[in-house]
Amino acid sequence: VQLQASGGGSVQTGGSLRLSCAASIRTFGTYTMAWFRQDAGKEREFVAGINASGVRKYYRDSVQGRFTISRDNSENTVYLQMTRLNPDDTAVYYCAARRQPYSGKHHLGADGMDYWGNGTLVTVSS
Repeated sequence: VQLQASGGGSVQTGGSLRLSCAASIRTFGTYTMAWFRQDAGKEREFVAGINASGVRKYYRDSVQGRFTISRDNSENTVYLQMTRLNPDDTAVYYCAARRQPYSGKHHLGADGMDYWGNGTLVTVSS
């Protein structure tokens, strides 16, 4: 299984970016997907999660209303649309997958994910 994240970059405060994560999972449509991020010197933190069908989603409080997670099961891809970015969003963003179903009602723990992609760096300047 491979997860390939892309779409990171440098933007100014208030800008937008769209991250993509392409998955080489034959049964992608059965997997829970999530985005995490990690800034230098900090622990990896949950950003957003989405259930297998794409109906149920959950976000950390600080990105609620600004970020949108979505997926295209026909393309084996999960997205993270990020708007109104601010310097606190600066981090390396990782996509992750797990086989276990997801209710979409809580944060996902990094330890519970089965597969991880490479990181893509998002830098937001003030």
